[in-house]
Amino acid sequence: MKHFILKSAIAAGMFAISLPAQTVAPAPAPKAKIAQRKENQQDRIAQGVKSGQLTAGETAKLETKETKLNREMRTDRAAHGGKLTAAEKKQVNHQQNKLSNDIYKDKHNAAVQK
Repeated sequence: MKHFILKSAIAAGMFAISLPAQTVAPAPAPKAKIAQRKENQQDRIAQGVKSGQLTAGETAKLETKETKLNREMRTDRAAHGGKLTAAEKKQVNHQQNKLSNDIYKDKHNAAVQK
């Protein structure tokens, strides 16, 4: 019995030694969905310009659409004390989906920047 306890204690000690020390960093505060999507889409446009997948004209049209959406959100927030209503959030999400599709189509068409 003593032999079994000693083996168990040694095994438990070796197991504990083999486990790496883990530190838990606090998770960063999540960005609002709208702001994160806006940033992601801007990054996708920039990547398309850099790779030559987007022409100057395509880039200008996408940037114009994004500017219009940003202006609309700013106006809506100003009208409601800095917040978007549920209906406005739904509409913004729909417009961001459309813009995302436009980015995809423009990046994957035959036109390339030379």
